[in-house]
Amino acid sequence: MDDTEQPTLRALFRRRDLGLGLVSAEDALPAGALDRPLRWVHSSDLADPTPFLAEDLVLLTTGTQFDAGTRFDAGTGFEVYVGRLADRGVLGLGFGTDVHRAGIPEELILECARRGIPLFEVPYRTPFIAVARAHSEAIAAQAYARRSWALDTQRALALAALRPQGLDATVAELGRRLDVWVGMYDAAGALQLSHPRSAVSASRLTGLGERATEILTRGLEAGQSLTIDDQTFTLFTVGRGGHLRGVIALAVDALDAEARAVVTSVIAMAGLALEQSDQLARSKRRLNSQLLSSLLDDDPSLARKVLGGMPSAPVVVAIAADAPTGPFADWWDRRRSEHGTASFLAESPEGVVLCLSMTDDALLDEAAARFGIRIGASGSESYDAFSRAHAQALAALRQQSGTGVFHFADAAGSSILSALATDEARLVAESRLAPLRDHDARSGGDLERSLRTWLEHDAKAEPAAAALGVHRHTLRSRITQAGALLGSDLSSFPARAELWTLLQTARD
Repeated sequence: MDDTEQPTLRALFRRRDLGLGLVSAEDALPAGALDRPLRWVHSSDLADPTPFLAEDLVLLTTGTQFDAGTRFDAGTGFEVYVGRLADRGVLGLGFGTDVHRAGIPEELILECARRGIPLFEVPYRTPFIAVARAHSEAIAAQAYARRSWALDTQRALALAALRPQGLDATVAELGRRLDVWVGMYDAAGALQLSHPRSAVSASRLTGLGERATEILTRGLEAGQSLTIDDQTFTLFTVGRGGHLRGVIALAVDALDAEARAVVTSVIAMAGLALEQSDQLARSKRRLNSQLLSSLLDDDPSLARKVLGGMPSAPVVVAIAADAPTGPFADWWDRRRSEHGTASFLAESPEGVVLCLSMTDDALLDEAAARFGIRIGASGSESYDAFSRAHAQALAALRQQSGTGVFHFADAAGSSILSALATDEARLVAESRLAPLRDHDARSGGDLERSLRTWLEHDAKAEPAAAALGVHRHTLRSRITQAGALLGSDLSSFPARAELWTLLQTARD
């Protein structure tokens, strides 16, 4: 901020040409009573001038209203008079001495002290208009200084934007010029820039991040105030409506018009920089999508040549479903940079495809938790088996019903029949078993359960009949009848294997 003296009562006292003298004891006044921003200087000798006064001004009077001829009650009149001024928000009372009366009434001095209103003397040689003019000159000087500060700050911000890492430099320059902490949260609600870095506690940063995420999620655009642990912040969104790119937070509770204009220009520059960065990121993702095709041919040479390197083998291939591509990619690149790891990211019809070294696959769990998404992950493979790893990740993803990471190794450890139990397979199985189930439904028979028990006992009639509680001849009769209904010779192994698959795949 600029160093121009603010228009206050203390600033008027410093004007030696005015000769104003503080009558009240400064140490008995409320803290900062002489340093509050002063809106205007007004003069009136009315017994009750408050209907014509605004807040935050200084009132000048010659005291004619206190004369005995005006029926001013010296006992309670001063108490009522000063009380009205205090309630109206008057910041100071100036008494012009030796105009209508010598000195200042002692009752007035006592009441001003009791109500905490600074009382000062305006000497006879100083006209009230001179005090008002001095204050108006201070207001004009401050306005000029603020406009000059704003222009100089705009130039400094423009130069900062031209530096390497221009957005970072611009946000840092804004913090220096406003002399406050400035932070910028990205589209995912994570703190991206912070200047000065250690000026705000971790708990406050967490609270700001939660509020920034809420603002971005709800698509709110207006500046908002937030108080955390007695510290007030003002938050502004970056980006156009419907496509917010982040939030800029300032550790300040209010901004004047010039400072707000400066912040607005930074928001515009940040929005443009992020939009350009977003375009570059989209171009990079399109390039990576093309490189993914070559990787699926189990040939990493093109990707290595274009990108300058790939994660070291053995690698894990993962597919993230329902991931918000832009914010996910921004977050992934930042976390990858923080961990110092290499990775490859590309868009595909199935979702965001990730390739990373096997030693770094813990990032997948963090990503799934951060965005609340499903991720299917392959086993560790070399690049000449990239297509197989991709197929494993896709298979794992299809078996993942909730959020989190599902590894192909978990899927491979389950029954092959469960992997084959797709919706289409279930429809076929239920269609093939329909004659059997219709018969049981009509006759109250138990052919399906008998077949299942028989196959569970390796197609042996004795133990299966015992498990069902029927005679072995009864069971054989049921099997023959079931085979006829299904049009299948259950004496052969292929027919029995197919029947077992149907029973395992169909819904009960």
